[in-house]
Amino acid sequence: MTSVTATARDTDWDGVRLHVVTGKGGTGKTTVAASLALALASGGRKVLLVEVEGRQGIAQIFDLPPLPYEERRIAVAPGGGDVHALAIDPEEAMLDYLEMFYGMRRAGRALTKMGIVDFATTVAPGFRDVLVTGKTTEAVRRRGKNGRRVYDAVVLDAPPTGRIGRFLNVTEEVADLARVGPIKNHSELVSGVVKSAETAVHFVTLLEEMPVQETLDGIAELRSAGLAVGGIFINMVRESQLPEAVLDSAVKGRFDAAEIALGLKAAGLADGASDATAVAEALAAEVVEHARRTELEKTERATLRKATVPCYELPLLADGVDLAGLYELAETICAEGAA
Repeated sequence: MTSVTATARDTDWDGVRLHVVTGKGGTGKTTVAASLALALASGGRKVLLVEVEGRQGIAQIFDLPPLPYEERRIAVAPGGGDVHALAIDPEEAMLDYLEMFYGMRRAGRALTKMGIVDFATTVAPGFRDVLVTGKTTEAVRRRGKNGRRVYDAVVLDAPPTGRIGRFLNVTEEVADLARVGPIKNHSELVSGVVKSAETAVHFVTLLEEMPVQETLDGIAELRSAGLAVGGIFINMVRESQLPEAVLDSAVKGRFDAAEIALGLKAAGLADGASDATAVAEALAAEVVEHARRTELEKTERATLRKATVPCYELPLLADGVDLAGLYELAETICAEGAA
């Protein structure tokens, strides 16, 4: 298992401009995406952080009002650099699409009022995905008047692992919807970016059986579709505070609560033998539970090695996830060198 290395950006992510972040619900996907955006922007870069699920997760995590459908700066990265954000609204993306290919924005607004746009994206969810991924890949390709890319990198807070394959495999998803014309051409343009060396999909997981298995399944699915996997962010990692010998004894059932009781009595931390025994047994149970979890985490780390992709470990935040926690994680990523 490798931790975040000093050469990750130069080797693991060399040439990557679109970082797609996915993961099972509850693994901290949005937190990692936001922290990664801050880390990638450090040192004077400009990064766009995009969300597509309509949850306003970016606004919540940065402690901001709900984001409109426009790109705006939301944070200054460690060491300088700017993070901009975009919360993609499928209906607005649809209007952009109609304007881009048909010059029909006004007509599109009328269709929106009639509910036709919502109907179209419901009966053809692949089209909805083309709209939102299309907006994201446009930001990746966009150049300013000076000919340089507007953003040094784009981070996409993507749908969960169970839907990521269909979400990114846009060409296949719209094949039955449009075999020729602007929709097909647009989907192929989007697919060209998603399947290029400029894109990498990162998975967020915990050291638990279900998230780890979903991660491996998701990686296999993307590889079969010809999509590049960047790496695995192992989130909320807790360091063990006990020596290996103690953990080994606890796992093997050789941990003696009586020794703890004697130590408590000797240190004057318990009143009488019965009190010392009760406290010692409670502490011993905690140690055994901790040891078993540590052993499980070792097993899950070994399982993740089967994916043969870089793994990056992020610590459990003692005070929970807030704005300060985001910067703490970003600084950890920067210090470790993944940015």
